[in-house]
Amino acid sequence: MNNKKENIKKWITFIILTLGAGTIYKLCFLKDAFYVPMQEYLGLTHTQIGNALSISGTVTTLGFIAAVWLSDRISKRILLPVGLIGTGLLGLWLATFPGYNQILLIWALFALTNDMIFWPVLLKSIKSLGGKDGQGRIFGYFEASRGLVDTLVAFAALGIFAYFGSSEIGFRNSILFYSITVIVIGIAAFFVLEDDKNYSKNNKEEGKKAKVSPIVAFKTKEIWLAAFNTFFVYAIYCGITYFIPFLKDVYALPVALVGAYGIITQYGLKMVGGPIGGYLADKKFHSPTKYIRFGFLICIALLVIMVIAPHNSLNVYTGMAMTLIFGAVLFSMRAVFFAPMGEINISEDITGAAMSIGSFIGYAPGMFCYSLYGNILDKNPGLSGYRMIFIMMIGSAVLGFIVSTLLVNAIKKIK
Repeated sequence: MNNKKENIKKWITFIILTLGAGTIYKLCFLKDAFYVPMQEYLGLTHTQIGNALSISGTVTTLGFIAAVWLSDRISKRILLPVGLIGTGLLGLWLATFPGYNQILLIWALFALTNDMIFWPVLLKSIKSLGGKDGQGRIFGYFEASRGLVDTLVAFAALGIFAYFGSSEIGFRNSILFYSITVIVIGIAAFFVLEDDKNYSKNNKEEGKKAKVSPIVAFKTKEIWLAAFNTFFVYAIYCGITYFIPFLKDVYALPVALVGAYGIITQYGLKMVGGPIGGYLADKKFHSPTKYIRFGFLICIALLVIMVIAPHNSLNVYTGMAMTLIFGAVLFSMRAVFFAPMGEINISEDITGAAMSIGSFIGYAPGMFCYSLYGNILDKNPGLSGYRMIFIMMIGSAVLGFIVSTLLVNAIKKIK
């Protein structure tokens, strides 16, 4: 009976975590479904959108340092709702269509609510639900479920935008929808989630461990290798943002389909890549790290094809197929790119710190990739600019393969 009760609690927690993760990033990554409306109604260039994302990435990186301390000391019942509700309030501010400088500030604050407060605690909570041998699958299920929520919420927002004639008022109402949704889920999280166990209450030695856990995490070589493994997956992931304008500029994808394609690429593919990545990592490769290493090789091959392909003579369906296949492979890697933390046998006392370090390094490409890629496109309009981005993504995949090989060897020594 107790096992059944614990199982129900586990899945209720999983559902709330998934709902939160599937809604909190809609505002910060508004460009996924509304890249063109952001340019038109907020008056932003490629470079300015990239700058907002890069400033957010910079603050995120600094915020993850603070999260090393926060995530193991404050309960998820406090941190997760604060992150969700704070993000929703920032969305209400964004719906006023403020000026460029205020937009930069809003995106900087998104980094605090989304990444410093919410994300490391979320990862710690998901890891605790997976058990020792199910890390690939629990992160795969999480990514797939998150993708489902992402897709439903994003298409609902796109429906609102279309209902109001794809106009300025429709764009504003879509932002309001995202904002109110994430606030409601934040309130629900506070009442549904349970407080974390406080180990230091009953055991003084564990209390001492908690105080030094960030130092222990910083000294663990395998945590850094796992973090840089994530870094190179995310560096490639930043590039797929530009598949949307790529298809619009090079393949003349109709504007009416741009938003729908963005949702499918950024969210729908999670539902495909998540379970496939989790299954392959646990059942076929018996190691998330080995699967990610294999994924880097596939990414290199597909990107080489995209660099040399005669895009100007291909039809739009070929362009969509190439980008969607690549996206599916990448999302299968992204679904499990934090799972290697479960392979290096880190203590539960430093799990939050390890996930914060992993996030701090892993999401660091967000500091510079978006500004870099946006600047390249503004200075090199047309196909040449996109080819430059694809070549840089190949470089990230090559370096990622090297790091994941080092991590595989380190895990062998641990075992």
